[in-house]
Amino acid sequence: MTTSSYTPPKVWTWQAASGGQFAQINRPIAGPTHEHALPVGKHPLQLYSLATPNGAKVGILLEELLARGHAGAEYDAWLIRINQGDQFGSGFVAANPNSKIPALVDHSQHPPLRVFESGSMLLYLAEKFGEFIPTNPAGRTECLNWLFWQMGSAPFVGGGFGHFYAYAPEKLEYPINRYAMEAKRQLDVLNRRLAETPYVAGEQYSIADIAIFPWYGGLVKGWLYNAAEFLQVGDYPHVIAWADRLLERPAVRRGRMVNRVMGPLEEQLPERHDASDFELRTADKLAAQG
Repeated sequence: MTTSSYTPPKVWTWQAASGGQFAQINRPIAGPTHEHALPVGKHPLQLYSLATPNGAKVGILLEELLARGHAGAEYDAWLIRINQGDQFGSGFVAANPNSKIPALVDHSQHPPLRVFESGSMLLYLAEKFGEFIPTNPAGRTECLNWLFWQMGSAPFVGGGFGHFYAYAPEKLEYPINRYAMEAKRQLDVLNRRLAETPYVAGEQYSIADIAIFPWYGGLVKGWLYNAAEFLQVGDYPHVIAWADRLLERPAVRRGRMVNRVMGPLEEQLPERHDASDFELRTADKLAAQG
C-alpha cells in the first residue's frame, strides 16, 4: 500500500484550491458569492436542479405524480450548473442555504415554501399528494427506513468512492480501497433486500426506490463513475433486475432527462416547463437521425 508523508497541521487553513474537477467551486464558507434571482415559471412547483443522482430523484417523482393524474404536480425545472457556481447565487442560497442541488419552491403555498435536501423533498411531495408512501405505520416506517438509509449511505459512494476513484487529481490507494469496500458493502445490503422483495420497501414502488435508484441503479448500470467493472456489479443480480424494472417505467425515463446536460443528446432536457418538452426532444432526435 502506498503511503503519504503528509502530516496534518495543528490548525487547518484554506490556502489553495484542493485540486480536482470541482476545485474552483469548493470553499470552507457558506452564503452567496453573487446576486442572482431565481427564475420563476408558470407552474406551482419550481425545481432548481442538475441531473446528478441527487438531482434526478425529484424529477422522477414529479413525473410519476403527473403520470398518476396530479395536475398540482406540474412544475418548471431550471438548470443549475454547479460547475459554474450557480448554487452560490443569492436566490439559490435563499432557497437552499446549504448551496446544494436540488432545491424546490412550492408557490401553491402562501408565502411560497422552500424545500431543500432531496430526501425532504421526496417526503414533502409524497405526503402532499398522498402517493408513493405507505399509509399504514409498518409500511411507512419501512419506507422511511430505506429513504434515510440512502441519505446516510450515498455520501460514502459519491463524496467517498466517486471522488477518489473518478475526480481526485491523484489516485490514492488507501481511500479508493476504503470507499470501494464500502460501496460494495452497500450494494450487498441492497442486493440481499431485493432478493426478498420486488421493491426496496416491500411489495409497492415508493419514494425509497426513487431515492435509491439514481445512485445504486446508476452504479450497476454503469452510469456512475464508469466503475461497473471495477466494482464487479455482476455480483448484485437483484439490484440489476430492480434497476431494469424501474427503467421500464416511462416516468422514470422522463425524470432522468430533467436538467440533464450530459450523456446522449436524446437523454438531455436542460429545462422542463411542459410535458411537450419531452416530445420536442424526441422530435429533435429523429430530425438529427434523418
